[in-house]
Amino acid sequence: MTNDSAAIPDAEPLAAATDLGAALRELIEISVTTTVAAAEVRAAADLVRQATERLAVARRPASQLPALDDVSTGRRVFNPVTGIGSALAPPLVVRRDGDGVRAEVTLGVAYEGPPSFVHGGMSALFMDQMLGSAAAAAGLWGMTAHLELDYRGPLPLETPLVLRARVSESEGRKSLITGTIALSAEPDRVLVEARGVFVMPRPEKLEAYFGAITDASGTHTPPRRPGDATALDNA
Repeated sequence: MTNDSAAIPDAEPLAAATDLGAALRELIEISVTTTVAAAEVRAAADLVRQATERLAVARRPASQLPALDDVSTGRRVFNPVTGIGSALAPPLVVRRDGDGVRAEVTLGVAYEGPPSFVHGGMSALFMDQMLGSAAAAAGLWGMTAHLELDYRGPLPLETPLVLRARVSESEGRKSLITGTIALSAEPDRVLVEARGVFVMPRPEKLEAYFGAITDASGTHTPPRRPGDATALDNA
């Protein structure tokens, strides 16, 4: 499963969304590091509002999946962790790695918590995504029922990090999944450790949660298998 454009007859919308996502990520990083005069900042804000007005003329409701998404392969273009079209995502590229998954990322100042270090909440966000990816790689699916993290040391900004996750136990609808974050240069010195319990909702819960979800054509499209939540890059 990959985040490519194979299932989209016209690849231009995906290329455009990818370009916009990259531009917005650059803008966010610059916006928190720029030292230009206030007048320049206000001028930039006006330009951003103009761009926002252009994009806002046609929007989808939250209950409708983007036309660019393909839930059968797990492609979620605007996922806030892995989405190539998301300004919030680094984005992470999650790959299979032995009996689990792995991703590498370098986080800029936009992800800062303590000065020069990654915000702890970002670690939780990324680990939740990685644990879900590990479930998908194992052919499982579920929603986060419990997530806990141990912070053994701060994660430095602008430094390559490696994230890993694997399924430790699975029985019935429940899976226990573990993950870690470390420096790429010191992958065996764990700085963040995560443990999560993922549970496959019962049919009645799935209907309650996702009964109103449709694809871009209006067809009811609830998630029902591992790939519906997270794509994996097999490269």
